[in-house]
Amino acid sequence: MQGDSFLQAENVWLEGQPDAPNNPRLPVRIHRCVLPPGEPEAAELLFASNGWPPAWRDGILSYVHFHSTAHEALAIARGEVAVRLGGEAGQDFVLKAGDVVMLPAGTGHQCLEASDDLLVVGAYPAGQRPDQHRAIVEQSAELRARIARLPDPPSCPVTGEAVPRRP
Repeated sequence: MQGDSFLQAENVWLEGQPDAPNNPRLPVRIHRCVLPPGEPEAAELLFASNGWPPAWRDGILSYVHFHSTAHEALAIARGEVAVRLGGEAGQDFVLKAGDVVMLPAGTGHQCLEASDDLLVVGAYPAGQRPDQHRAIVEQSAELRARIARLPDPPSCPVTGEAVPRRP
């Protein structure tokens, strides 16, 4: 973990879109350079210590999808990836080894391009199990209501502090 960037997070507030509900009250949080590159075990240890049990190691799907039953944390352990967050009309970001992003339930996300060595560690708050929905126009009111009812994560997967929310 490196310097002040560990404590700093970029909060990205996404509005709901026709194809991806995004989250009405929580931001996407991007932490840059908080983990040693090439060490997925460091990501798993950090997540577990903050109440986000690590769940998998893999990549990021190439189509827009979101989860309505769990928040998700992604640590880039190796490589680099261009992602779109928020749905088809969302915002593009480049994430590199050592970066962590927290995606609140409902956040549309997809891989646009990735290096051949990409390795991502995924985690969810304790007790939450993700479902998966493809982004389609006019998501159901039931899915949006499920996202709105899901409890906030108990902590940030990186800092362990409370996650900011919209009033």
